[in-house]
Amino acid sequence: MDTNKAIKTYGKYYREALKKADFDDIEKKLTAFQNRLREMYASDNFKAHNIYPTTDATYIYAVMAMCLELKSFGYSNPEIIEIVNRGFDKRRNKFKKIIAFVNILPNSFNIARRWNINDHAKRVKDGSITYDYFTVTKDKVEYSISKCMYVEMFKTYGIQGLCKIFCMTDEWAYAGLPRHVVFIRHSDLSNGPACYDEVIRRKTWKN
Repeated sequence: MDTNKAIKTYGKYYREALKKADFDDIEKKLTAFQNRLREMYASDNFKAHNIYPTTDATYIYAVMAMCLELKSFGYSNPEIIEIVNRGFDKRRNKFKKIIAFVNILPNSFNIARRWNINDHAKRVKDGSITYDYFTVTKDKVEYSISKCMYVEMFKTYGIQGLCKIFCMTDEWAYAGLPRHVVFIRHSDLSNGPACYDEVIRRKTWKN
């Protein structure tokens, strides 16, 4: 996405987040966010990070700019994560509808399994994620990730813990597939040594 267009587009999401959190001086805060994001897009950091086809750096940087603005107001990480996530509710609702449809299909685990296989291949190809291992069987996908460029981007700006916003995406996506899929996240890179996940066919899962 063109950065000027991105600044306007993500400004709408930030305004929505501020409105839902009952902030005052919203237009002033919006302008500060847009100025920060414009500077971030013009940075050498953005040029270095905007090279991975599987990561939308314009989107990631917009979220980071929101986090940095909210952090400057003194909000804690959990508070920032909640505020930012609420701003993107409408964007995520479209994807939730797709997930809800997949959930009713009898082969929803196989679909999730294929998603993981395809994503793994693309991430390895462009180098955006480093896997310690990635194993697939008929009934399970298990992997451990030791480096992720999402986390590295947040780390560059000293807000690694706030990458939880993106780490949580898998959690709510799989939460929408309860009929045939069990998702277990043992740890993630926002606050741990690795992203270690298991995606299991529900009928084979032993709690």
